[in-house]
Amino acid sequence: MQQFKYLDEADFAVTVCDLSGVILYMNNKSAATFASDGGFDLIGKSLINCHPESARSKLLDLLHRPRNNVYTIEKKNAHKMIYQTPWFENGKAAGLIEISLLIPAEIPNFVRK
Repeated sequence: MQQFKYLDEADFAVTVCDLSGVILYMNNKSAATFASDGGFDLIGKSLINCHPESARSKLLDLLHRPRNNVYTIEKKNAHKMIYQTPWFENGKAAGLIEISLLIPAEIPNFVRK
């Protein structure tokens, strides 16, 4: 997979895995988020067993039936949006991209006409 340098220093975490759950790419924010688990050393390792059972089952399902999975979490007084989406190679699903970003308590909403 081509590494996009402009994601390396983005202010949100990006983690990319293949269809078997092996991590192919982490940007700096992702590595920092998972520093206690190994950070960049997680590249080349499976993320399947790093998750509790309910999340593991959901992840395996997303890898077998590729689709978006979007939700918010609260952890250590921080609110985050998690956006998981398949990535494709030659029109076939090849894995998942997870984007994790901090969200403020209140977000402006603009209705465009």
